[in-house]
Amino acid sequence: MREEPRVPFAFHIRGHFYSQGASTLVILERRSIMKKLIIAYAVIVLFSNDFTIAGTWATIDMPGGTYQTEAMGVSNSNIVGRYVDGMISHGFLYNGTSWTTIDKPGSTRTEAVGIDGINIVGSYQEDSRWHGFVYNVSGWTTLDIPDYYDAGAYDIDGSNIVGYYTDVNIHGFLFNGTTYTTLDYPEATLTTAVGFNGNNIVGGYRDDFDKEHGFLYNTTSQTWTTLDMPLPGVISTEAKGIDGSNIVGQYRDGSSVQHGFFYDGTSWTTLDFPGGYQTFIYGIDGSNIVGYYNDALGYHGFIYTVPEPATLFLLGLGAMMLRRKCKTLCHFEQFVPSGGAAI
Repeated sequence: MREEPRVPFAFHIRGHFYSQGASTLVILERRSIMKKLIIAYAVIVLFSNDFTIAGTWATIDMPGGTYQTEAMGVSNSNIVGRYVDGMISHGFLYNGTSWTTIDKPGSTRTEAVGIDGINIVGSYQEDSRWHGFVYNVSGWTTLDIPDYYDAGAYDIDGSNIVGYYTDVNIHGFLFNGTTYTTLDYPEATLTTAVGFNGNNIVGGYRDDFDKEHGFLYNTTSQTWTTLDMPLPGVISTEAKGIDGSNIVGQYRDGSSVQHGFFYDGTSWTTLDFPGGYQTFIYGIDGSNIVGYYNDALGYHGFIYTVPEPATLFLLGLGAMMLRRKCKTLCHFEQFVPSGGAAI
């Protein structure tokens, strides 16, 4: 039985033509060349679009045959998350080579969710209550919001931490190292703050119709923006991680199947682990995206690496060169053969 997580995507041709009774041939030849150009452009565009999402997937499973590994946060080459041993969840840190278990002393469960440099945030259970924490080489710091029941930290960026707490409802929070600020999406029945980068926070909220939406909140302008995957039949959208203008998370389709997504502020891309039943995405840092998927054997963490910007630049450069060649190709020189007239 799976324990549910605590957290509530050259060529160059120049044409020459004759006028000796061949005006129709000239038109047909020009049309033929233009048709080839259009096809070439389409190939370039389609290839470029596909390539931007054709990254590499790698499974990461905590050694020891655990049934459940979930990657939740990433910073450079370091990944944090949780794994389940029996029915007990433990936090972990994976640096690409070695695994380290992260358990808060005295706790019954620990989950590592976010990381920035040497600082790891998450939640632990003690005395039937959940508490947020910050962990680094100096030790453990508990994050307790006054007058709350449960709390958890989801992400960290510098000295700023976001997460959730509960009283009679569920609220998001921002902690700047000194002060806690409650984050409630206007008129929402619940709000969770899950990812933070720069001045932007992403998370989820539930409306009066019990539908879940993602959100983007700017701490400078204090403006809220709803994020909904723009596909027919989508039941819910959850924003989980942010890095610059790139946002990741998951959405649930009309069949209640979860899919990961990548949103760059303009376009949405679905990210599904190949061969997995469902895909859940939680964190992003640069070209690295982490999350987990499930199959017949259980739940597995993954890291997805998007193409390097240099590779995309080369594709764009190739398209620009083709465009320049197209302009040359579309210019037909006047050629006057012996006994003929210029077209």
